[in-house]
Amino acid sequence: MIWIFIAALALGSMGFLALSLRGKTALDSQEDSFPAIFVDQMAELERDVARGVVSAADADAARIEIKKNILRQAQKAQSGPLVATRGSQIGLWIAILFVPVAAVGYYSQFGNPALSRIAVAEQKKAREENARIVALTGQLKTRLETDAEGGPSDGWMLLGQTYMRLGRFGDAAASFRIVSDREDATSAVFSMLTEALVAQENGIITPAAEAAINEAAARDASNPAVTYYRALALQQAGMSAAAHDLIVARLDAADGYYPWMDTLVAQANRIGDGIGRDPISLARFAPMLSGRGPNAEDVAAAEEMSPEVRAAFIQSMVEGLADRLQDEPEDLDGWLQLGRAYTVLGNVQGAKDAYQNAAALSVELPQTDPRKAIAAQALESLSQ
Repeated sequence: MIWIFIAALALGSMGFLALSLRGKTALDSQEDSFPAIFVDQMAELERDVARGVVSAADADAARIEIKKNILRQAQKAQSGPLVATRGSQIGLWIAILFVPVAAVGYYSQFGNPALSRIAVAEQKKAREENARIVALTGQLKTRLETDAEGGPSDGWMLLGQTYMRLGRFGDAAASFRIVSDREDATSAVFSMLTEALVAQENGIITPAAEAAINEAAARDASNPAVTYYRALALQQAGMSAAAHDLIVARLDAADGYYPWMDTLVAQANRIGDGIGRDPISLARFAPMLSGRGPNAEDVAAAEEMSPEVRAAFIQSMVEGLADRLQDEPEDLDGWLQLGRAYTVLGNVQGAKDAYQNAAALSVELPQTDPRKAIAAQALESLSQ
């Protein structure tokens, strides 16, 4: 149906343009004949005067009338549309024929009506989902505001987090502010309030945001968000070197790997790139608990350890890997590595869980991919 519709539009447009050209050509030909007619009328009048058929007075009146007609026709031609030359007419005919053919050819080669329908459907689904979230958010806010006891803190925090996802940072800050005024407010409440205030100002640390992060630090100085936003404030104040040093010091103080360390490492490298400092890596601060798996040097070092130290080393590596996979569940190789590690440690259930995750991720892999067989064989072996 869409092709029939496109063809009908193209033919209709071509027809209208063709009729316009035809009518314009006929009109131009008619206008070109008017000067000859007036010349003939003037010559005929002069012959009648010479034969004595028309008196001098009548001849003067006739001449005036013919001249008026010539003037009126000239004014009409000037006010009318411009006459197309033969060359422009040929160009227009070429356009009439070429443009529809080129458009249809291009669309048949590169176009896809289904894509537009899919895009519209996805947009509609996204709008419906967003409308549903907005409606539920409104209901939650009404319930919290009408609560005789002011609404539970968890409810206000959930409302603030939902507003953050919706991009309504001012409303999020207002929700977090309610909880921050309560006696049981934690450092996390103030750091989330800081995040909302900074987002509301497009990444700028305002006095209100600085006060909030200072309160977060007063309640828990180890909160990594404190380091992040204080470093951001230092950078915006033109003290990038101090900001970089602050982040590195916080990373050095970590007693192992934590997910927030990736964020601080990335922030330090962004700042360091602007002041000419060498990039830093996570391995510098958590080489054994980074969850990236042991390398050849780690294995060699483990062989020289006592049994107790080696066991603690291996356990720390496995725990770090397991923590990372909770944040990166699509890492097939990581799940296989974790399954092997649990097998070595004798943790049968942990190994089964890891290999089951690996098997689920390998379902769509080709049969030639060895990881598919490894996961299946490991599960079969553990089930015996």
